[in-house]
Amino acid sequence: MRIILTNDDGIHAPGIRTLAEHLSKAGHKIVIVAPDRERSAASHSITLRRDLRVTKLNEREYSVDGTPVDCSVIALQKVISEPVDLVISGINAGQNMGEDVLYSGTVGAAVEACFLGFKAIAVSITSYKEQVFETAAAWMVKMLDLGICDLIPERGILNINIPNIHSDAIKGVRLTCTGHRKYYNFIKVVDELEDGFTYRVGGDAPVWETLKGSDSEAVSEHYISLTPLGFNLTRADSFPAILEWLEENGLLQLRKVHAL
Repeated sequence: MRIILTNDDGIHAPGIRTLAEHLSKAGHKIVIVAPDRERSAASHSITLRRDLRVTKLNEREYSVDGTPVDCSVIALQKVISEPVDLVISGINAGQNMGEDVLYSGTVGAAVEACFLGFKAIAVSITSYKEQVFETAAAWMVKMLDLGICDLIPERGILNINIPNIHSDAIKGVRLTCTGHRKYYNFIKVVDELEDGFTYRVGGDAPVWETLKGSDSEAVSEHYISLTPLGFNLTRADSFPAILEWLEENGLLQLRKVHAL
């Protein structure tokens, strides 16, 4: 397969390097288009109002001084001229589960590839330190061999979270929903000033709600979490109450008032 790799940890991050090595050894054709530095929590941001610089490091690697979403756009609309079978974003150093999928540059890059009409997977490992990237890379190769690409939903992606343990300790793969988490002490005040203060975003380790069938439950029990994500943002279940309100207040069809 011809696979584009991107991430939000930067082009030299060990996660993307380990994945590229494993995929190449398995016979896949790899092209890396990734940020020139860490862009974690960039979500689906795209760079406007300035020129972006793409640097060709070699025939198969390009660094971009932009966001992960910029990388997907540039890769698929400029860098790669041959047909692309798959875009993989990762391996991210840290989980992307629950609400984190909305903050994640890793997920954002995969989603942009989906919006552009390509199959895409986001893959993360569930630790911010001492990551066993070989586990996630080996499992990605295995799942590709087993045809996981055929399961990618139309107008959607697969979001995969892999426990940070050795491969022989993985119990299996679970189909999951996104869980829920809460960060405490979400900001850290750095300095109090006369006219305000400076701070950093970054709270304590997240506290996960126990939710049956969720991504967080799966990885806590040493299973790989496989979550299909879709992007129909309309809450159709809210229609009845809103329609009732519109009808009660005569807003569905406004009467035209003619000036005398």
